[in-house]
Amino acid sequence: MKQLYIKQKVFSLSGKFTVKDQQEKDVYYVEGSFMQIPKTFSIMNTTRDEVALITKKVFSFLPKFFVEVNGREVLTIKKEFSFLKARYTIDAADIEVHGNWWDMDFQVLQHGVVIGKVNKEWFTWGDSYKVQILNEEMEAIIIAFVVAIDCVKADQAAASSAAAT
Repeated sequence: MKQLYIKQKVFSLSGKFTVKDQQEKDVYYVEGSFMQIPKTFSIMNTTRDEVALITKKVFSFLPKFFVEVNGREVLTIKKEFSFLKARYTIDAADIEVHGNWWDMDFQVLQHGVVIGKVNKEWFTWGDSYKVQILNEEMEAIIIAFVVAIDCVKADQAAASSAAAT
């Protein structure tokens, strides 16, 4: 089992942060497009090769995010129409999520087998997540998944604060 940590830099306008291992070495670099349409987040390995790309669909009635890993679309996160509370669904071939993914406390399963676990770390400055990888072949997908959910949450928070003003 491999443990990785994602700590988003608080107040980072560019959306840049890293994924670290247990020895606090950078394993992945995440860079968001700043003031660019469509909004994207690129996930790169230590040699700066892109392993995953998250894209927010533009001109969509409800927000929708696409996640590509190694050039292949692996999942979509989309907002559902709801009057009471924001609801999102995740469409992914052979991948399921059990638990509360909105609060970053969930398991990722493939064909019914747990391949990763995500838990929010409390009492930290900024959002920090512990990601346990049980199937290392799925590592890039799990990391992309966590970043995509965080992206959706940030988008929701921005929309809520804009609506409140």
